[in-house]
Amino acid sequence: MNVIRFNKAENYEPEKDWKRVSLCNQEDISVEHFVKPPKHSSPLHDHPNAQVLIVLKGKLSIITDRDGEQELCEGDAAYIPGGEPHVVTNPLDEISIGLDIFVPGRSFDFWLKRKTVKG
Repeated sequence: MNVIRFNKAENYEPEKDWKRVSLCNQEDISVEHFVKPPKHSSPLHDHPNAQVLIVLKGKLSIITDRDGEQELCEGDAAYIPGGEPHVVTNPLDEISIGLDIFVPGRSFDFWLKRKTVKG
């Protein structure tokens, strides 16, 4: 077993107030807790890892070419297949919080090393 204490876990801000905490960083699975600031959108991006996004607080919108914009509320989850370009937005005027689960695991420094997807 590997226990990760939230207050001691690896963390960083890819952009101002967009906070990410690594709760599990294994080759076969990774889990990241994130705080998305009001009205923040991630850049259009993709990754080979399948992703499950779970909204813990607030609302998040996921935008893909295939499905358009889908709004998720607290407790909702979305599956994003690996390789699918997407944007995640917080439509609220307050923070939203979520969990990202990646299979296989994704490098926690993804946002520091990512390549932009041309839209």
